[in-house]
Amino acid sequence: MTEDGRRADGEDRGPGADYCVFAAMEGLLEKLKLLDYEEEVLAKHNIVKNLSRHYFVSSSHVTSNPGEQFYVFTITAAWLLGLAGRPVPEPLESDEPGASLAAILAELRALGVKVDFPPSKLKSGSGEQVCFVLDRLADQALRRTGFSFRRPKYPTETTEEESILEDDAELALSRVEEEEPTEPDDDEDVLDLDALRLQTTECESRPRADEGPEPPVDAAEWNLEVERVLTQLKAAPRTDKQWRSHLDQMHQHNDAIRSLTEDSKSYLSRLQQDLSQALEKVSSRERYIGQQLEPLIQEYRSVRARLHQEQERYQQANARVMEKRQELREISDEVKKMEQEIKDRDTSMSDGGSGALYPAEAGAGPDGREDRGGPALAAALQTEGEVQHDP
Repeated sequence: MTEDGRRADGEDRGPGADYCVFAAMEGLLEKLKLLDYEEEVLAKHNIVKNLSRHYFVSSSHVTSNPGEQFYVFTITAAWLLGLAGRPVPEPLESDEPGASLAAILAELRALGVKVDFPPSKLKSGSGEQVCFVLDRLADQALRRTGFSFRRPKYPTETTEEESILEDDAELALSRVEEEEPTEPDDDEDVLDLDALRLQTTECESRPRADEGPEPPVDAAEWNLEVERVLTQLKAAPRTDKQWRSHLDQMHQHNDAIRSLTEDSKSYLSRLQQDLSQALEKVSSRERYIGQQLEPLIQEYRSVRARLHQEQERYQQANARVMEKRQELREISDEVKKMEQEIKDRDTSMSDGGSGALYPAEAGAGPDGREDRGGPALAAALQTEGEVQHDP
């Protein structure tokens, strides 16, 4: 995304890419200290505490205050631009954020820094883009002030005779391990120093066929040459010859795993026995409860069957009652009609002056026909009695 080869937001990055901003912020803080930001920025704007090592980092592991961070970012960027020779008006808290950020990015591009992200990435006052902008401005400010980083100077290591002898012994030991054949017995871990010394003496005393006359060697020049190349002759430990220790570690781990396996097996066996006993107790208790409740269950079933029968009888009786009530209603209507006819007859007879003339028989009407009022009234009374006494 910028000069240091950062990727775009949509590209895949390594697992440690999210933590690069922490290292960038630490380097930025060191550069700000070199520029004396405590006096030039914090003290002038009445900011009490110094910036922390990860102040401008945007992460869930770091507490954030977007308003304060944005203000500190703008005043720090304006101060760095002034040191870099591109002064801008000092930002205020009441300024428009978009205008301030656009001005800062415009001056940064004018300094030759490539920026390909929008100003909205800086509105939070923290994140990778904020650290990038301040870091580039700090570099420009340091370059403007004439500051330059020098290569570190490492102290020379003092070599003693003991270290030389140890290095020679390591070289001889590695050479012997390469030359000796590998044997399967357990005695190969012990180095026979006497045999090594005897072998070295024989090799030194054995004349070589292609050996010519030795040229004269100056001891002082030889010692100077040895001191010059001595630091380059340190023997590195041969990791490929450590298979014996690895094998011992494998045996130790295997024994530890076996002991833990035995303990786990015994624990799991006891747990299995306890669970089996608990399940057996639960099964026996279920059987006992089933036996105790069987008579009650049978009684409940019989009572439920009787209840169903009684409900059916009730439905049938209720249907008969409804029929009787309908019949009663019809008879009552007929009785009322007959009573009205009798009343009309009485009225007409009273108007004609023959009120004392009644039929000789109760069953005959004035016109000689049979009067049905008596039997109908008796039937209605009988039906009403049956309805009242019907269960």
